[in-house]
Amino acid sequence: MRSLSLLPLLVLGCGGPTTTTVTPPPVASASATTSAPSASASAAPKNAWSAPVALTAEAKQTIGAGTTFVAPAGWTISVRSDAALVTGPEPDLKLGVFDMGAASADEAVKLAWEVAHPGFARPLKLAQTRPGRRGWDEQRVYTYETSPNEKAFVFARALRKGNRWVALALESGHASIEKRGAQLRKIADTLQPPGFTRESFAAKKAHPLDDARIKAILASADQARMSAGIPGEGIALVQDGKIVFEGGLGVRVLGKPEKVDAHTAFMIASNTKALTTLLLAKLVDEKKLAFDTPVTSLYPAFKLGDADTTKKVLVSHLICACTGMPRQDLEWLFQFQKQTPKAGVELLGTMQPTTKFGETFQYSNLMAAAAGYVGGYVLYPKKELGAAYDEAMQTRVFDPLGMKETTFDWARAMKANHATGHALDVDGHPATALMELNRAVAPHRPAGGAWSTPHDLARYVLMELANGMHDGKRYIGEDALLARRKPQVAIGEFVKYGMGLFVENEFGVDVVHHGGDLFGYHSDMFWIPAVNVGGVLLGNGDAYLVRKAFIRKILEVIYDGSPEADEDVENAINEHKQDLAHERKRLTIPADPALVAKLAPKYSSTALGELVVKTGKQGTTFDFGGWKSVVATRTNDDKTVSFITYAAGGAGVAFVVGERDGKRTLTVRDAQHEYVYVETVKGK
Repeated sequence: MRSLSLLPLLVLGCGGPTTTTVTPPPVASASATTSAPSASASAAPKNAWSAPVALTAEAKQTIGAGTTFVAPAGWTISVRSDAALVTGPEPDLKLGVFDMGAASADEAVKLAWEVAHPGFARPLKLAQTRPGRRGWDEQRVYTYETSPNEKAFVFARALRKGNRWVALALESGHASIEKRGAQLRKIADTLQPPGFTRESFAAKKAHPLDDARIKAILASADQARMSAGIPGEGIALVQDGKIVFEGGLGVRVLGKPEKVDAHTAFMIASNTKALTTLLLAKLVDEKKLAFDTPVTSLYPAFKLGDADTTKKVLVSHLICACTGMPRQDLEWLFQFQKQTPKAGVELLGTMQPTTKFGETFQYSNLMAAAAGYVGGYVLYPKKELGAAYDEAMQTRVFDPLGMKETTFDWARAMKANHATGHALDVDGHPATALMELNRAVAPHRPAGGAWSTPHDLARYVLMELANGMHDGKRYIGEDALLARRKPQVAIGEFVKYGMGLFVENEFGVDVVHHGGDLFGYHSDMFWIPAVNVGGVLLGNGDAYLVRKAFIRKILEVIYDGSPEADEDVENAINEHKQDLAHERKRLTIPADPALVAKLAPKYSSTALGELVVKTGKQGTTFDFGGWKSVVATRTNDDKTVSFITYAAGGAGVAFVVGERDGKRTLTVRDAQHEYVYVETVKGK
């Protein structure tokens, strides 16, 4: 459920089908293309920029020595022989792609910025080398320092093919990159050197998951777990209708001997969404609703901040991430102690879509929560929304599938065999995560509040692979079940989002999955229908660093794929640790006493509630009522000051010191929204 960095959107692979082509002014080194529409001018001088073209359809572009990519519909492109400048629907999102024959990564990036942003002089944060992938021999990624009040994302990437480097340079406001991240990924997915042929498993015979292959998968997972500092992982593997492995690696709690096993419960976070949409599919199967039923006809109180969008929302749209409703998680995370399921659904009525209906992928936890509560209401309209949903899940999902260890009951889970959440602390060491903050999901639990085990989720995955059969009997009709996998919105070239499920097909075979992220818990569950293989990975640490590689490793093992997973995961872990180390150098811990002395004792935000400043032996703490965190200070490049949370698992929330109408303020932001705490008690 947590927001993840958008940085990976520009560091993924490339390649895929196209529709139209935009051609640069012709020069000898440019690849020949066919224009529709054309941005060329036959008399244009070498390296002259074409007039900007507003794209009404996806457009393939070729530059330099044959580098190609696809620009999304709705964007604007201007090209020349060796470069292209692409601007998003919001004009502050600007991406340049450059194939200017540079002989080094640093030179390629320097040339790119000189063209994309003359006079560019922003301090470099980190430059990190990555292995070559998807046709490129080597990669290098550059991130730059920004100050919170800039609300900016600045990034560059260099890719080498042979002795020639290609560069990308990106500048964007936070809001634009969150709205357009899925479309930006289209460029990243399709960026490729000439002559590239993508690896495909479509025509390969799959190996069975025998003992040797299972051992190789587990050895890879264990090495990655230890490198990432994850105390424990629960794992299950299934094939051909059977659980071929279920068990665990590591421990439930750091420093204690109890091992993770097949029956250890973890918070599964957004993996809950797939279970919630299974409930909806069951109701479709029972003809109690349809995926195209208007939500207001089922639950008349449903309302979004935009009346036109409210009218359009069907049941499928609640969980499709395609309505234009943004993430607005801070409003339920910061004052969760006052939230109820009904209040969470009502909170949607205060929120506005920020892109057009069906235009792009935007992930909303509150919309997903409403999906579950509407389903529960249909079955039990006289019950409180949370109780109705819980009973619906128990009677329609957990009991029929024999998921006896899966629950929304926090107390029950904590009394049973369970794993405690962990994360790397501010110094890069594994530590117990901020568990209190995980309670914030309870009022919105259809989006991410379930506890489950490898054993239980393996049973669920087996049912998915059997297209609705369970223990030899029909549990749900195929049509209702598989409707959840039909594309609702695209994320780049190779990923589609259905209803609480991602479907990825980069390597010629569909991988259906969903991930989950809470504070100290990260997980994934997946299945590959073509070969009747699936799996579960549950982690009580920073397992978001390893889960993509876990799925890739399984593909490698069953298809004899190129050995990339182990190197990829080690690289991701090392980059993460470098990021932490760099940020740590800029933090003052404990918080600077002179800066603390300038704070008010108490602040209030209309949307987020109260913030109380407390100072004790551990340093300065920001207390939000339901949760609290010790804070550090950071002097930003623009000379502003931020107080930043650094409790393990809840680190990195920045509050910028300011003033409004003579009162002290603290400003906190998500990508698209700004919240201002204003002092309510004077002092200090």
